[in-house]
Amino acid sequence: MIFIVNMLELCISFSVALLLASLGEMFNQRAGVFNLGCEGIMAMGAFSGMLVVYFAEKAGLFSGWFSFLGFVVSAIVGALLGLLFGLIVVTFRAPQGIAGIGFQMFGVGVAGTLFRYYVGGVENIKGVTAKGIPLLRDIPVIGQIFFSHNIVVYLSYLMVPIAFYVLFKTPWGLRVRAVGTHPRAADSMGINVNKTRYEALALGGAFAGIAGAYLSLSQAHLFNDTIISGRGFIAVALVYFGHWHPLQIMGGAMLFTLAQTFQTQVQSAGIAFPYEFAVMLPYILVIVVLSFTSKNNKTAPLALGVPFNREQRT
Repeated sequence: MIFIVNMLELCISFSVALLLASLGEMFNQRAGVFNLGCEGIMAMGAFSGMLVVYFAEKAGLFSGWFSFLGFVVSAIVGALLGLLFGLIVVTFRAPQGIAGIGFQMFGVGVAGTLFRYYVGGVENIKGVTAKGIPLLRDIPVIGQIFFSHNIVVYLSYLMVPIAFYVLFKTPWGLRVRAVGTHPRAADSMGINVNKTRYEALALGGAFAGIAGAYLSLSQAHLFNDTIISGRGFIAVALVYFGHWHPLQIMGGAMLFTLAQTFQTQVQSAGIAFPYEFAVMLPYILVIVVLSFTSKNNKTAPLALGVPFNREQRT
C-alpha cells in the first residue's frame, strides 16, 4: 500500500512538466505547426526561472514572490522563443521538422552556456515547496495522494479545462483549429493565418517555458544540462497520443509518468527488478501506445507541418 500511495503521489507532481509542455504543443499543432524545439524552450525556461531565484538568494532578497517572478520570466522567455520559431517556420517557411531539431539544440546549448557563465556549477535553490492544502492533506491515503502538493501543481491541472474551453469554446480557438485544418479556407474567410500561428506559437512557448521552470523551481530545485531529459520530445508524442485533446493529453501525461515513477519506486524499495528495463519502461510504453493509436488516427490537423503561402494556389 505504501508503495502504491507513494507512486501515485509522485505521479501527480511529476506529470506537471509533461502536461504543461504537451498543452502548449497541442496549441502549436492545432494551428498547423509541428514544434520539435519544445525541448530547447523548456531548457531555456528552466534556466531563466532558476536564474531569477538564484540572483534573489545571492542578494539576500528571496521570498515566495521571486519564485512567482521566475515562472513569469520563464513564460516570457518561452513566448519569445515561440515567436522566433514562428519567424523561421511561418515567415521563412523552413521545414518544420529540421527547424525544430535545430531549435532544440539551440535552446539546450544556450541555456547550458549561460548557466555556466552566470552560475558556474550546480547550485541548489529554494524555489517552490510543497505545503499541501490544510486539513485535506491530513486525510489518510487520499490526502497524501491528492492534497500534499504545491500550488503550481493545482494551477497546472486547472489549465486542462481552461485549455479545453479556449480551444473549443472561443472564437480564437476556432481560428486556431481552422488554420491548422484548412488554412486557405480560413484565409478566404478573413482570418490572418500567419498571425494566428504566431499567436499559437507564443502561447505554446509560454507553456513550455513554465514547464521547464517547474522542473528547476518546484521539482529539482536546481538547474543542470540534463534537467529536461527528453521531456520535450515526449510532450510532442503525447499530443499524438491524446489526439490533440486536452483531457486525453492529461491522461497520457499521467500514464507516462506512472511508468516513470514505477521505476523510481522500484529502485528506492529495493525490489528485485532489472534496473535497465525499469528505466526504459516509460519510453517503451510511449512507442507501443503510439504504434496502436496512430493507425486509426483521424483527428490530426490536416495542415500540420505544411507552411502557408497565400500566393500559391496549389
